[in-house]
Amino acid sequence: MATIKKRNDSYLITVSLGADYKGKKIRRYTTWEPPENMSEKRQEKEVERIANEFEAKCRMGDVVDGNVRFCDFADKWFKDCAEKQLRPYTLNHYRSLMPRINQAIGHVKLKDLRPHHLVEFYNNLGEKGVRLDIKYRCLIDFNSLLTEKKIKKTTFAEKSKVSISTLKSLCHGNNVSEETAKKISKAMKIDMNKLFELNEGKTTLSGQTIQHHHRLISTILSTAVEWEAISSNPCQRVKPPKVAPSAPRYLDEVEAVQLLAAISHEEPKYRMITTLLLLTGMRRGEAMGLEWKDINFEQSVINIVRTSQYISGQGIITDETKNESSKRAIKSPNSLLVDLRKYRLWQNEERLKIGDQWENHDRLFTQWNGKPMNPDTFSQWFHDFVERKGLPDIVAHSLRHTNATLQIANGVPITTVAGRLGHATPATTTKIYSHEIKSPDAAAPEVLENILTPNQSMAKSYFSAGGRQMDGKTHKMQ
Repeated sequence: MATIKKRNDSYLITVSLGADYKGKKIRRYTTWEPPENMSEKRQEKEVERIANEFEAKCRMGDVVDGNVRFCDFADKWFKDCAEKQLRPYTLNHYRSLMPRINQAIGHVKLKDLRPHHLVEFYNNLGEKGVRLDIKYRCLIDFNSLLTEKKIKKTTFAEKSKVSISTLKSLCHGNNVSEETAKKISKAMKIDMNKLFELNEGKTTLSGQTIQHHHRLISTILSTAVEWEAISSNPCQRVKPPKVAPSAPRYLDEVEAVQLLAAISHEEPKYRMITTLLLLTGMRRGEAMGLEWKDINFEQSVINIVRTSQYISGQGIITDETKNESSKRAIKSPNSLLVDLRKYRLWQNEERLKIGDQWENHDRLFTQWNGKPMNPDTFSQWFHDFVERKGLPDIVAHSLRHTNATLQIANGVPITTVAGRLGHATPATTTKIYSHEIKSPDAAAPEVLENILTPNQSMAKSYFSAGGRQMDGKTHKMQ
């Protein structure tokens, strides 16, 4: 039974829930302040009703208090909220942030959490050596090392317990994680310090990543406020590091044409993905989620209804699009449809070569056996391709930015661009591509001047005469 105690102008409601394993009594508290002009008799009935409801919630485990540690409340938040409401990719990203967060403030009780705890945490995140994904650079040509020791990549991959794709990436001069560097050094029987060196260029977290930590903590604590565990959210009194705005990386018209020419001799699968992303502006995950039934060749339309993502520990998953507006139909240029038909013929030939090992998922982009392709595989290939061809420093997502920028530069309305990109509102498009919108905006006054005052001498005579000339007559301003 809940106990009610009046304190000045409010009531303290206490519910006893027995004792914990140490014999300490477990109590939950809440307060209620009656509105003005409510009679005492009415107050007694109302507070009793509120106390009964509060006790029922406590018995059901729906109420927590400020004495719970942040890490324990976060676990409850993930179970009761995040796992039921968030998409897999977002949920996995949030979980990846928790080790750092719990290490810093996980032991602090909710009621004791103060802004200075968060400020210290954010400052720590900005220091060197905090990144969990610190990369190591190989000091020698690893491909030559394998050749010298007469070791095949497949054999070494099995020996070192490192994936063949990672070894290929290393042979192309790319960096690897600390864990991978240790495995490779051990398998090669070479001291790690002699084989690898720390890549000092990326040992700190970006301001954007620190903001991600801040937003997650704030979301968890906002729920704590809603559940009446704490009265206010300390995140609201803290400003995380500012993120310097950065313009998206994209290609101009000449560079885009050069890119299309450069991929003409690449593997059909990668050539098709690159062309598709450049000509449609769809997201990488949307392209990976495409199935042949989504291509309407008769109406020249590509329907985007799903996305494909890779999640560590889960593998490749199929999910809904980013938001409802991302489900869309994109009108496709004829040249792209021609390429898609040719690519489908190539894929069918590959399927016949594999025979009964082929798994039919109807996907456009697959692994060698028909299984959905890992989106990161394309990103890694594109990175290597850009370096091989000496193209401008862009990433796979830059193809989407290039598509949008070229549309805007050539006069396509923002609303149309937003619809093709799958943005929730044109305002999102305007914010992202403000760099390109400024150019036509700067030219707008001259355009209006040429339209409204094509003859400057006529404009001057208009003002000198105090009116305007039409049909050879001067019309005075009233």
